Amino acid sequence: MKIAADFSERVVVHSESLEWIASPMAGVDRRPLDRVGNEVARATSIVRYAPNSHFSAHTHTGGEEFIVLEGVFQDEHGDFPKGSYIRNPPESKHTPSSENGCVIFVKLWQFQPEDREHVRLQTNTMCSVPHPEFSNVNVVSLYKDAFEEVSIFAFAPNSEISLNASGGGELLVLEGSLEEQGDTLVQHSWLRVPPNSEIKATAGSEGARVWLKIGHLTDVENQIARLKNA
Repeated sequence: MKIAADFSERVVVHSESLEWIASPMAGVDRRPLDRVGNEVARATSIVRYAPNSHFSAHTHTGGEEFIVLEGVFQDEHGDFPKGSYIRNPPESKHTPSSENGCVIFVKLWQFQPEDREHVRLQTNTMCSVPHPEFSNVNVVSLYKDAFEEVSIFAFAPNSEISLNASGGGELLVLEGSLEEQGDTLVQHSWLRVPPNSEIKATAGSEGARVWLKIGHLTDVENQIARLKNA
C-alpha cells in the first residue's frame, strides 16, 4: 500500500476530514497520512483508541514515535495524557491500550537502526524559550540528534517563520491555525515538505501550537529498504 509515497512532493492533509479506517484490532481505527507497506509499514497516521480498546503486545522493529492528541494512552510503562511525546526506539516492546479512549499522532519505521533512546515527555508542562530567529515564537525542544530535530513551536497571533528544511520537514497543528504557501492549516492538519524546502508559515489571529520535525526525510529510501529486509 502506498499513500503520499512520493517524498519529493509537498503534501497537505486535513486529517479531520478523513474517514476512520478500522485496524486489525477491534476498537482501534486509523486515518493514514502517509504509508509505504501493508500492515507493517513506514507510516504516519492519526490513530484512535475507543474506550477499553487495546492492541496486542508487539515489538517495534523500526521504532515508534507519537504524541497524544486527546485522552490518555496507556501501556505497561505508564499512563500518557494529552500532550505526551513518546519515542519507543527500534526493538522496543509494549502492549498499548486506553481505558477511556485516546487519539494519537504516530510515526512508525522512521528511526535510525542504532537508536535505543527512550523518550517520555509531557509537553504541556515543559518550559518554552523564545526562538532565536523568529519574533513572538517560542519553542520547546523534544528531541535532537545528528539525523533529526523535533520541537513544539508556539506562535503568537500573526507571527511568522521562514524555516530552512534542507533535510525535509513536517508539522502537525496541535492548536490554532497557520497559513503556509496558500494553504490554511487548522487543528490536526498535517504538512510534509521534501528536502531542500522552506517552511514559510504565518499564524492565524489566535496564534498556533505546532509539532515540528525537520531533517529526517533524507533517509526515507533507507528506512523503506530496512522495512523490506526486516
